[in-house]
Amino acid sequence: MNTWATWTTQSIISGPGGVETAEVGPISGDLTMHTTWVDGEARLTVQYTGALDWYTVVGSPVPAADETTARAVHQAMVVACKAGHGARAPGAEAQ
Repeated sequence: MNTWATWTTQSIISGPGGVETAEVGPISGDLTMHTTWVDGEARLTVQYTGALDWYTVVGSPVPAADETTARAVHQAMVVACKAGHGARAPGAEAQ
């Protein structure tokens, strides 16, 4: 049984306001979303597609008891990125 998994979705065009990151605030444009599921958490990061630096999505990590849940968290974050508006990890409250 796997105890970790990762998913990456490249070239997501973010909606206005992009994705809120812990390190640099909101980023927008052509983004890549990466999720690592390990230790019961989905850890969400985002980068400008083709860049070297990765940023933590505000609200990450998200509890995810199993791989299926973590995959759903990743997909929800991709959808949120497309919508923009300072997207945060699923379940993260706006501040």
